[in-house]
Amino acid sequence: MKQILVLHTGGTIAMKENQLTGSVSPDTQNPLLNAPITLPEDADLIVEDIFNLPSPHITPDHMLKIKNRIQKAYEKGIDSVVITHGTDTLEETAYFLDITIGHLLPIVLTGAMRSSNELGSDGLYNFASAIRVAACPDAKRQGVLVVMNDEIHAARYVTKTHTTNVATFRTPSIGPVGMVNKNEILFLQKTLNTQYADVDSISGFIPILKAYAGMNGELLEGLTHTSLDGLVIEALGAGNLPPENIKPLQKMLAAHIPVVLVSRCFNGIAEPVYDYAGGGIQLQKMGVIFCPNINSQKARLKLLVANHLPLEREQLVHFMQH
Repeated sequence: MKQILVLHTGGTIAMKENQLTGSVSPDTQNPLLNAPITLPEDADLIVEDIFNLPSPHITPDHMLKIKNRIQKAYEKGIDSVVITHGTDTLEETAYFLDITIGHLLPIVLTGAMRSSNELGSDGLYNFASAIRVAACPDAKRQGVLVVMNDEIHAARYVTKTHTTNVATFRTPSIGPVGMVNKNEILFLQKTLNTQYADVDSISGFIPILKAYAGMNGELLEGLTHTSLDGLVIEALGAGNLPPENIKPLQKMLAAHIPVVLVSRCFNGIAEPVYDYAGGGIQLQKMGVIFCPNINSQKARLKLLVANHLPLEREQLVHFMQH
């Protein structure tokens, strides 16, 4: 019998809609606790309400608590984990676990876009699907997974793409790694091994700044006067910035503040291609770290983790790029 730890953290999947006003808010009791679902024959659930929070309330400290709980359960022989979570920050919690636990055991996150009493509620179905994936032997060594709307996504690449649609979670460029079918769980791709590192604390001030046409460097200049632990920039295109931002960036880098660059584009990767003032080649030569295959919110979490590791400069670059 497979022991599956279920950690409920709140979110829309645990909320109800006010039938008079249409507003959605947390319920006094998680509706999933007594919901009837059909379990795989060889699965036994250990269920815990670890939080009951809307996902915008989730912080890296909460993510760390989830990680620690999973590690303790693993030491006691748990086989896999299912986490229900609000969708706004679900991808961030999934990625944090991916880079701090990695392939230790199957970990599956799921949520809902419609609350428990709304017409067409998707929470119970997604929850049952996540349990099926967690119990599937093929989920081993796949890293942390996100299961929503009959699709299986790798935590490293998945992102929320629509504010309300039940098919909101997508993996740009490469698509889902698997599908949840009526009679079987089908993996279509093998996930890449993620470089991960265990940490026992997670703190720091690392903002995200999005580049735009006409960006004149004032925001970056203002940030040079704050106590930064790092900075993530969503750059233009393949990884470029308006040239007025070079001088304040040089100040940050001279102060040994790590600056990580991703692309603001939905598809593709950040890479140093253009050789002009503010172009990616100049930025890389200055010491900006290109983070090619994750989005800004995940790059921020990875840099937070890196700041709690004893990494030299070249080790930090390798950690952020792989």
